[in-house]
Amino acid sequence: MATTKRQVHLAAHFPGVNSTTLWADPLHRSQIDFTAFEHFARTAERGRFDYLFLAEGLRLREHKGELHELDVVGRPNTLAVLAALAAVTSHIGLVGTLSATFNEPYELARQLATLDHLSDGRAGWNVVTSSDAFHGANFRRGGFLDHADRYARANEFVRLAKQLWESWPADAVLADRAGGRFLSDGAAGAFGHRGAQFDVRGRFTTPRSPQGSPVIVQAGDSADGRDFASEHAEVIFSRHSAFDEARSFYDDVKGRLAGWGRTEDSLKILPAVTFAIGDTQAEAEELAREVSLAQVTPRNAITVLEQLWGGDLSGYDADGPLPAFDPGDGPEGTVAKGWAPRYPDAVRIARAWRERAEAEGLSIRELVIALTGRQSFVGTPSTIAAELDRYVQQRATDGFVIVGTTSPHGLDEFVDRVVPELQDRGVLRREYTPGATLRQNLGLPEPAAADQEELSHAG
Repeated sequence: MATTKRQVHLAAHFPGVNSTTLWADPLHRSQIDFTAFEHFARTAERGRFDYLFLAEGLRLREHKGELHELDVVGRPNTLAVLAALAAVTSHIGLVGTLSATFNEPYELARQLATLDHLSDGRAGWNVVTSSDAFHGANFRRGGFLDHADRYARANEFVRLAKQLWESWPADAVLADRAGGRFLSDGAAGAFGHRGAQFDVRGRFTTPRSPQGSPVIVQAGDSADGRDFASEHAEVIFSRHSAFDEARSFYDDVKGRLAGWGRTEDSLKILPAVTFAIGDTQAEAEELAREVSLAQVTPRNAITVLEQLWGGDLSGYDADGPLPAFDPGDGPEGTVAKGWAPRYPDAVRIARAWRERAEAEGLSIRELVIALTGRQSFVGTPSTIAAELDRYVQQRATDGFVIVGTTSPHGLDEFVDRVVPELQDRGVLRREYTPGATLRQNLGLPEPAAADQEELSHAG
């Protein structure tokens, strides 16, 4: 008896600030022009992807006191862009990266529920946290949140958002849609919540949306992040793209689900991956080398070192050796602001980099390319499709977040050449199920009912 193959889930990432995108490429277009977002969304939908998602920036990042060169393009409001994309697409999921630190539950839950209505059930929320004063300075309360409290706030935030989404009875929404009648149910939308982070009560204005609640996506990798994901996340945007690391992460997080009464299929894990496609393996490898050189310019190579060393290294030659001294003992992020901390143990990491560079005869730029410039999958369309399939069938992942090197055309070649190979292997849909929500396309269960004890209305 033949076994049913696991399906490969695909998501597409519209780039924010990163060194993966070839910003100087002639194909690259504005991140403000809506036609760029539209092309990207239509391409992902043509490739039968589950969803696309947008990065979010609440402040322009800085390096050595100046706006970082990759941030001057600016980034428009995520929810506004997704609402516009809902009007020019029919099936692709629309996921926004939105902070649980610098938003309020009622307002954000209402915006996401509205997007779910406007898109007929295609909305998702990539939950992120932040505790730094650099971002907080743009908000009334500034950097008010202790680092240790960021997941405490996020946990209560998501629980409260779920309660708000559940506050309208499902049958009330059906009656409203069918007959357009005024609803007099006194309980519809009523909520009350008192916790360590939030003390709110009132009536939620937005009826239950087509999915019940938007799909929750999360990207944290710390111990707190994994605990948060095992309770709340329905999709994890993972950074573990190498097979052994991916399977270890998959086993760890999926193993935590039972403690929350959840099944393996209630959470999908999708690592971010890049690719280089050629007609032959040799052609693909040459393209990967060229892309890496374009991604890691001499200036970018020095920037990476400065983020680790915490000081000005502009006097160093990117084609020369690494600094002979260790990073200082000063506070982390003395030259770079707005970036998530990458190096919790700077001295140890710097020594390891120096040892590798000396052992392999690598310059600063060559080392940074070796550390950051590797394409995840390099080969012909058929070999790349076979590897993607292997990851999923052997439960290292449930699918992938595809990250292109140009915007908005970074998905084009993957959709044109790799997607047909996946479809021929029987692991990717050829057509969407008519009327399916994002949750249904991902094979996720219906959202669990909110805790009614916490929903008691303080009337």
